[in-house]
Amino acid sequence: MDSIETKKLLKWASFAFLILGIFLIVETLNAFKDWNNVDVAFNSISITGTGESVSVPDIAVFSFSVSADAKNVSDAQDKVTKNTDTILAGLKDLGVAEKDIKTTDYSVYPKYTYAPAVCANGYCPPGRQIPDGYTVNQSVSVKVRKTADAGRALALVGDKGATNVSGLSFSTDDKNKSENEARAKAIEDAKGKAEALAKSLGVRIVRVVGYADNFSSPVPMYGEGFAGVSMMKADVSTPTIPVGENKTTANVTVTYEIR
Repeated sequence: MDSIETKKLLKWASFAFLILGIFLIVETLNAFKDWNNVDVAFNSISITGTGESVSVPDIAVFSFSVSADAKNVSDAQDKVTKNTDTILAGLKDLGVAEKDIKTTDYSVYPKYTYAPAVCANGYCPPGRQIPDGYTVNQSVSVKVRKTADAGRALALVGDKGATNVSGLSFSTDDKNKSENEARAKAIEDAKGKAEALAKSLGVRIVRVVGYADNFSSPVPMYGEGFAGVSMMKADVSTPTIPVGENKTTANVTVTYEIR
């Protein structure tokens, strides 16, 4: 074999080895990529954690309504307006801000009386409704930012002409604070459980690959003696309103990739 053919053979051999080397490098990189992107559906653990946060309510919310009946609408409206304005003035004197008082409903509807029909010859025709004036109703929501004044506010509203008072509840103005505290505790709970389980399984936690949470509504927690406390003392007109505490519960589910 002459030198020219030898050089050509060596040239093609070198080219073949180069192509083979590139192929092996690409396959190796793909293998590492596949190893790094392990399907976490088959290499993961999901852990549920629970956390609780207890807070003292700092606001009280309740609703009241004022109703009045009259033969015509304007007279009924005048009565409702007079009593409502008196209540609102009293609440503002108590320190309730105007922004914390909101009308939630205002309605006007006719009243009727039922007049039975006279029976004749054994037949009694149906009775009929006769117009009997109008009823006007205004409903207002009140937020009291000093919970110690909640009883005084309720007493004032009842004394100044409210025809209905309802919906008293206590909560915290900054709900995110309680939720964040409960969530942080729930995540720590899940993390501790995951580490203990990974140790038992002989694997290691790589990273978080999934997360979900949900919260339960704040649950009132009453102090001792609540059940025996009357909502109205015998010698005063101000209701006794225990505030208690609210408990917020967070439940989280964290999915960890394991190796």
